[in-house]
Amino acid sequence: MTTTRPLAGLHVVECASFVAGPTGGLTLVQLGADVIRVDPIGGGSDHLRWPVAPGGESYYWASLNKGKRSVAVDMRSREGQELVLALATASGTGRGILIDNVVGRPWLAHERLAARRPDLIHVRVQGHPDGRPAVDYTVNAEAGVPSITGGEDHAGPVNHVLPAWDLIAGLSVATGVLAALQQRARTGEGAFVELALSDVALAGVANLGWLSEAADRGGERPRHGNHVYGSFGVDFACRGGSRVMVVALTEGQWRALQSATGTVEVFQALEKALRADLRDETERYRLRETIAAILRPWFAARDLDEVGKELDAARVLWGRYRGMADLVADHRAGAHRVLADLTLPRGGSAVTARSPLRFDGDHGPAGECAELGRDTEAVLAEVLGLTAAEIGGLHDRRVIGPPADPNTERKAR
Repeated sequence: MTTTRPLAGLHVVECASFVAGPTGGLTLVQLGADVIRVDPIGGGSDHLRWPVAPGGESYYWASLNKGKRSVAVDMRSREGQELVLALATASGTGRGILIDNVVGRPWLAHERLAARRPDLIHVRVQGHPDGRPAVDYTVNAEAGVPSITGGEDHAGPVNHVLPAWDLIAGLSVATGVLAALQQRARTGEGAFVELALSDVALAGVANLGWLSEAADRGGERPRHGNHVYGSFGVDFACRGGSRVMVVALTEGQWRALQSATGTVEVFQALEKALRADLRDETERYRLRETIAAILRPWFAARDLDEVGKELDAARVLWGRYRGMADLVADHRAGAHRVLADLTLPRGGSAVTARSPLRFDGDHGPAGECAELGRDTEAVLAEVLGLTAAEIGGLHDRRVIGPPADPNTERKAR
């Protein structure tokens, strides 16, 4: 098994904040690329974003940027802007790749970059295609998801905490980089790839058939709380209070659920009485409340361990509701190979993740914690060939900054 990651030799400059762009860079760096993240001196708007460690570092920033090299530059100065342009368009095989979410900065316009390196690959994350700003929580509202989320009796929209569109956008950024690289290898041409977060959300709900359904219905689908839409799946309470989610999407899963709960004859009688065929997923959905009512006593009479053993023995599709503290405990016990511990600059620890992709069974390293500006001098010397004297001059003119002290930054803000 080789220890070289698939994207070794690829060099990417990332000038992006928050989730989508940094997720794209993280995806690439964990596959072996050298990703240089460029931030303003003192950190961008996401540098101290919650959740934060007791020492002041952002768990969020540390984990999304692990494995990357960090450069801190005064991007308001012309010298600083020139450094960013030079890094993004540096010559060499595997270079000339930029990820950004910059809006309203003419100095970082694609035309200006491409004039320096015509085969530049430039992936830009936007809010809306027309340049208007947006974040996951605003595009999710606009995509209609909160209007079909929540309990049946809830009148208002229900947001969710997971920035799903941001995460999908980040993976799309990585896909865009790799597609443009293939094009460049084939034709020698660069590419300017734009990705709007709102388009990611619209594509998601459209490709799931939700917009087609709304067009046919002439309105929104009803809310069903924890029921799976269009099939059978819902949560059940076990003896002792633990809850499990049980799903029967296929005919085989439905047979397994009946077998585990000893309800085969009960449901045969129900089918006969209601002239229904519960092998049909649509029928299981239509009679979901009746099915759930029949099954609830079986779960309520058993504790979680007993439920789990019997469902597993019958190969039922199910999962236990857990808290994130439970996942941390599992990680401490070595249960999840994809998870890893990350040492923060001030000595604290964070729980982070390796790449979910396994090459020959290997997730690869999680990556070391980035520290704002730590790699500035090394990157400028290596990529741009600047001398120690030239780098010293940039320090003196405050074009570049030293590694940041999180405590100092917290006090300053």
